Amino acid sequence: MAGAFLSDIQTLRKRAREHIAQGAVTPGYHADRDVVLRLLNEALATEIICVLRYKRHYFMAQGSHAEGVAAEFLEHATDEQQHADQIAARITQLGGEPDFSPDGLTTRSHAEYVEGDTLEEMIKEDLVAERIAIDSYREIIAYLGDNDPTSRRLMEEILAKEEEHADDLANLLQDLNH
Repeated sequence: MAGAFLSDIQTLRKRAREHIAQGAVTPGYHADRDVVLRLLNEALATEIICVLRYKRHYFMAQGSHAEGVAAEFLEHATDEQQHADQIAARITQLGGEPDFSPDGLTTRSHAEYVEGDTLEEMIKEDLVAERIAIDSYREIIAYLGDNDPTSRRLMEEILAKEEEHADDLANLLQDLNH
């Protein structure tokens, strides 16, 4: 029978009325919410650190190639801020609290805050940070699997953008060295 995999309508209605204070977290949510919230807060810290590093690099970029590279830094900073906002929103949907506290920000972040003195060093440090985000976000996505498809999809979208950033930075580095 088509649709037999769905719960009957009365069961869906009854379950929706149970624990309504939990918002988006229904009995069908199968992930360990504490672990998911910790992972999302680590991703949030990673994005915040990346925003700060990209902003510094934007303002500190100097040299003959600085204008184009600085514009890329600013674009990436804007993207990373959007990612941070999306992650924070998801944390609150899951009934958690996004951790914006500067205390321990660098220890919660997967990426490091390395300033770099030259344009080439800045690009390299940003590329390293993007590669760290790519690997850690892949692991988060694998962990989430089918247990939290909404968080998984969010992290997949962010991962795609981080891969684009890494490609942009690798191209900038290549252009700088030619």
